[in-house]
Amino acid sequence: MSNEIQRLAKKHAVLKPWDIETLVSTFDSLELDSNKGLDQRNLVPAVQRIEPERQYDEIRNALKKVSVSRPGMVELDEFVELVAVLREGDKKDAPGAPGAAKSARAFEGITSDRAYERRTILKSQQNASSAHTINEDEREEFVNHINLALAGDAHIDYRLPVDPHSMQIFDEARDGLILSKLINYSSPDTIDERVLNRGRKLSPFQVTENNNVVINSAKAIGCSVVNIGSQDLAEGREHLILGLIWQIIKIGLFANIDIKLHPELYRLLEEDETLEDFLKLPADAILLRWFNYHLAAAKWHRRVSNFSGDIKDSENYTVLLSQLVPSQCSRDPLNERDPTQRAEKMLQNADRIGCRRYVSPKTVVNGNPKLNLAFVAHLFNTHPCLEPLEEDTGDRAELDEYLFNDQFDREARAFALWLNSLNVDPFVNYLFEDIKDGVVLLQAFDKIFSGSVKWKSVNTQRPMMRFKQIENTNMAVDLGHAHNFSLVGIQGADLTDGKPTLVLSIVWQLMRANIVQTLASLSSHGRKVTDRDMVDWANKTAALGGSSPAIRSFSDPQLASGHFLLDVLNGMQKDIVDPQLVTAGSNEEDMKLNAKYAISIARKLGATIFLLPEDIVEIKPKMILTFIGSLMAIHRA
Repeated sequence: MSNEIQRLAKKHAVLKPWDIETLVSTFDSLELDSNKGLDQRNLVPAVQRIEPERQYDEIRNALKKVSVSRPGMVELDEFVELVAVLREGDKKDAPGAPGAAKSARAFEGITSDRAYERRTILKSQQNASSAHTINEDEREEFVNHINLALAGDAHIDYRLPVDPHSMQIFDEARDGLILSKLINYSSPDTIDERVLNRGRKLSPFQVTENNNVVINSAKAIGCSVVNIGSQDLAEGREHLILGLIWQIIKIGLFANIDIKLHPELYRLLEEDETLEDFLKLPADAILLRWFNYHLAAAKWHRRVSNFSGDIKDSENYTVLLSQLVPSQCSRDPLNERDPTQRAEKMLQNADRIGCRRYVSPKTVVNGNPKLNLAFVAHLFNTHPCLEPLEEDTGDRAELDEYLFNDQFDREARAFALWLNSLNVDPFVNYLFEDIKDGVVLLQAFDKIFSGSVKWKSVNTQRPMMRFKQIENTNMAVDLGHAHNFSLVGIQGADLTDGKPTLVLSIVWQLMRANIVQTLASLSSHGRKVTDRDMVDWANKTAALGGSSPAIRSFSDPQLASGHFLLDVLNGMQKDIVDPQLVTAGSNEEDMKLNAKYAISIARKLGATIFLLPEDIVEIKPKMILTFIGSLMAIHRA
């Protein structure tokens, strides 16, 4: 018996010497790296070669009890320890063994058998009992969505399909590739995939770069990622990853619930409701309005106000489907008395029109709000069934006025995303509407200039009378003056009235103040940073990374090509820019490619970026300042 086998046998009494011999020989036969480590992605099949009955989640949970020396890799001692943990678990679960599961359940505060079976426990050296419940139905349907959405992708197809019945997705998500692809599926072209590190074996640094892209791109499309970092993804933190996946999927499902894409949504306005009021509605409220519109058209006596209790019996779903596609979807399920069987028959109708997705009979009957919301959104996206508006009508004229009044849209979108990144409440969907009562603006002031808002004087109870809204917005204007904002001619009433240029002015100055304050806090002298300082830093850094001429300001015409910004990035980290991927920038399409590449590299470096490629090509000085300011902040950090 070799010394190594003797040592391991002494350490793990549950394993016999001949067991360890088998483990060592099996491990040595695997594809290992130069330091004799096994990629964790190959761990499950490796264990199953020795113990074929072991399930994915069983092996994965055992690995959490093993302290690995290298992230993402398992070495021989750790491999043997893992198998020992599995064997020890077998002994505890044997008939007559003490009720460990019961005591653990009580310790975790999980009372029902069902909840205990469905929970996932995240354990660490510091906190050995952190418990988070993962909804298995949601995990299964989200993984089904990923498998369908990303099937055939040239870079990750070999990793698909992911098993929807196990925890595999949380391991597959660790390197950022699947999440990056999912972001681009939900919001096309958000990530320039040329910046992603690909391959079967990525270093921890490459994984961090990919996850930086995921986190910062998720922010850019409207996800709330306040408590999620790239390390959380790399460590496979289940509840955080599942929550992020849901946000990304939801953004994709909601993308077309937009009156600019579907002018016929105008038909959903209620009596005496203005277009302005309708635009305040979040996408889920518009879906409920759409659902009820069709129920009314079907002369059905019921209406829905949620995606849980009101759809549990499948009756409203049955009527909706029969109204959308009567030739394929009958009302026969209404004759079924058993709720689960009725749900199945309703879903068979959905299947006939290609819409059996996101829900099962069980999740319908249980009223899972996320999955039923996804199902209804999918129905809208595939079968909106709203009559187009007639030309030359008053309704069409009012809508056309709104549709053509979109010159502020890009800036408003970027500023709304920035406000949301501050974790303001409520979430900002439509900037000019959602800041009217002043509460979001005051939250932003208080987060940037801590303690500046006297909250006892703020009106927060909603609904809020107009004069109380103006009291709040006047307070926001006063705070702006106190911090030397340029607000000539702006009054609180202008913000409450949602006047675009004036709203954009104060929010822009808040955003700029945030950047300047961050830069000052990172400098050794704490001096306030000016626009000139940012321009000088950009020129100095670009000179280190390339040959672009210096710029005079953030409105310099040469910025349009993207070359200068790429040189800045290359000056921050040598060779981060691949010159083979940089175009000549001689036409708008080439400029846009360079701009898109620059934005994704900035996110890869860890910068939070809200501008779009068009903002660079069209040389929007304010947005380019935010880009350079964010780069300068991470460089100083």
